[in-house]
Amino acid sequence: MAACNGKSTSDHSMDKSITLPPDEIFRNLENAKRFAIDIGGSLTKLAYYSTVQHKVAKVRSFDHSGKDAESEPLYEISMQEEITPRLHFIKFENTYIETCLDFIKDHLVNTDTKVIKATGGGAYKFKDLIEKKLKLSVDKEDEMSCLIKGCNFVLKNIPLEAFIYVKHGDPEFRFQTTCPDIFPYLLVNIGSGVSIVKVESEDKFERIGGSSIGGGTFWGLGALLTKTKKFDELLQLASKGQHTNVDMLVQDTYGGAYEALGLSGNLIASSFGKSATSDKEFSKEDMAKSLLHMISNDIGQLACLYARLHNLQRVYFGGFFIRGHPVTMHTITYSINYFTKGEVQALFLRHEGYLGAIGAFLKGAEEENPYQYSWGENYAGSSGLMSTSPDLNPMQRSRSGTFDMLEMDRLERQLVNLPLLQDPSTYIPDTVDLTEDAMAREYWLCCFEDALDGVVKRAIASQPDSLDAAKQAEKFRQKYWNKLQTLRHQPFAYGSLTVRSLLDTREHCLNEFNFPDPYLKVKQKENDVALKCFQRIVFSLDALNWEERQLALVKGLLAGNVFDWGAKAVSDLLQSDPQFGFEQAKKMLQERPWLVDTYSNWIERLKGPPHKCALVFVDNSGIDIILGVFPFVRELLSRKTEVILASNTGPALNDVTYSESQIVVERIAAMDSIIQSALKEERLLLVETGSSSPCLDLSRLDKGLAVLVKKRKTDLVIIEGMGRAIHTNYNAVLRCESLKLAVLKNAWLAERLGGKLFSVVFKYELPPQ
Repeated sequence: MAACNGKSTSDHSMDKSITLPPDEIFRNLENAKRFAIDIGGSLTKLAYYSTVQHKVAKVRSFDHSGKDAESEPLYEISMQEEITPRLHFIKFENTYIETCLDFIKDHLVNTDTKVIKATGGGAYKFKDLIEKKLKLSVDKEDEMSCLIKGCNFVLKNIPLEAFIYVKHGDPEFRFQTTCPDIFPYLLVNIGSGVSIVKVESEDKFERIGGSSIGGGTFWGLGALLTKTKKFDELLQLASKGQHTNVDMLVQDTYGGAYEALGLSGNLIASSFGKSATSDKEFSKEDMAKSLLHMISNDIGQLACLYARLHNLQRVYFGGFFIRGHPVTMHTITYSINYFTKGEVQALFLRHEGYLGAIGAFLKGAEEENPYQYSWGENYAGSSGLMSTSPDLNPMQRSRSGTFDMLEMDRLERQLVNLPLLQDPSTYIPDTVDLTEDAMAREYWLCCFEDALDGVVKRAIASQPDSLDAAKQAEKFRQKYWNKLQTLRHQPFAYGSLTVRSLLDTREHCLNEFNFPDPYLKVKQKENDVALKCFQRIVFSLDALNWEERQLALVKGLLAGNVFDWGAKAVSDLLQSDPQFGFEQAKKMLQERPWLVDTYSNWIERLKGPPHKCALVFVDNSGIDIILGVFPFVRELLSRKTEVILASNTGPALNDVTYSESQIVVERIAAMDSIIQSALKEERLLLVETGSSSPCLDLSRLDKGLAVLVKKRKTDLVIIEGMGRAIHTNYNAVLRCESLKLAVLKNAWLAERLGGKLFSVVFKYELPPQ
């Protein structure tokens, strides 16, 4: 694409972008270890690997031997520095490449890198400039293999990467669940020409076809017809045009539909057909639109034929021609829908523009085997998918000028599907898609905005010895507030907008400013208090007859779940009445029959043979896990059911973490022989989920957990809490029995579900036959 007209405009735009703090664009550049670059006709995509130092809250059990354990805290807390690998991808116009290279050179501090991997048509053109500026040797990689590697990477690591485009839809982007097995698929890359590639595995792909009629054809013929030399301007003309003024339709030839052949009257019979018989001049807009339809229909039909020939259902489109433009996505979508009669959908990718850079980077990092890890998008550092309609998104470029960013953090655990999902390919974690539900979207965005002051105060209070806690907390406030405003204008920025994604974005922003666990001391105190009550609660339960005890155990589990600092109604209550406790929570619960009540089915099941193994996903620290979950687990163990207790790997709100659960169970075992023997005999196992979210995605769980679930022949899954059982997984279908239970601690949500504040959901489900 041609550079911007007028040097002063270009320079001014660049200055505005590049003078932003480096942590806004080229973040953590001083710790960059390895580089890759993909230079296309108009855009440059830079990739680099860095290590990010951040605070991590650690807990360690005190040695209580020879001491009065009652007077000692349960565990000690320390803040430690930890290193996390991160991938950075930045996209900018080629106009700014020299200034960007200067910026990188000036800020690059610690790197032993001698080589930069390069791909794309411009890699040769800018080779000398890159080597001169960065003092790195350019190693060129095959463009197609980089593209495929990048595509595989995003499909595997970003759950809501693919979408279909619906013109005038609300939302215009409809995100698709990525099948756990992403292969095989068809990739249609539309650059100057068209390459059609069948991808069968990580390393096996084949170019099975293509065409010389592609983006270059549209650009070249468009320039001849309209005298417009810029690709984007040509698309802008096409978006305003009416192709029926130029194209001959079926109805123009037959006076209506050609029903004998099943052809509708408004179908194009001949592209540019009217120009041969008309003396009038056609507008640039109409000709551009006709040309776009002609090229898109040709590509769409070609893609359909290859998809059918190779029996492929998933067809992804990318390349320079697509690049997120609504008019090209719409015409390709229309063509695919027409030629396949809706059987195949045209799929587009959120990060399509980064695929080459990602692939080139992966090729340079193969000795470190990046595939052995899972990676997660860091919402705090990623700019997200931009709106295709600038008038709908006045904030679109206010943060980063002409730059887009994607950041991926390496997760220490490899994440896989829960083996007990009935159909992983159709599993959707979230109950409500806020991208589609405008009323719910407005409520929850306001809800998170209103809660922001409280989160800031909690963050500052969690670090009383830090001199810059207040300053960092204000930075967090600003960043998260900006994210919320972005999501108002473009709710599809990070895939489908959900309560889960809003919570996760907040956690990412807190971590970004070194607030890894704002509720750490709250959890420590509540765990201490709850442990002192454990034996009394268990003693009272043991005194009941069997039927009374089962109901009391369930009510205890529900009452414990009330203690959720993430729910405003509860946090207000706990702050206004510090003495509010377990017994008071029981009294606040809805009386039976509950809002969702299958307790009778559950109790009948318990009269039958015991379950082989139960997987229990726990929620909050303190009263919830100690007085609610553990008595329930103790009863399962007494029935000879093995129990796998799954806790978050990392902190989120006041949810219990794996390391905290280990200390808690150690103390409970010292008080209770049933728990003690179960631990000793490995009938009670503690595992981490691989997650640091208040919600639960059963398609991204720690591989060790998944292996254990299969090994122990798990036949019961218990999910507790609003985040894990209501906001997510309420509709999840499993291949075994499941129990989903929660107390509704949000009045708006409760009313929407037909209940009131503190209504109860108790949902026992059998697997489908």
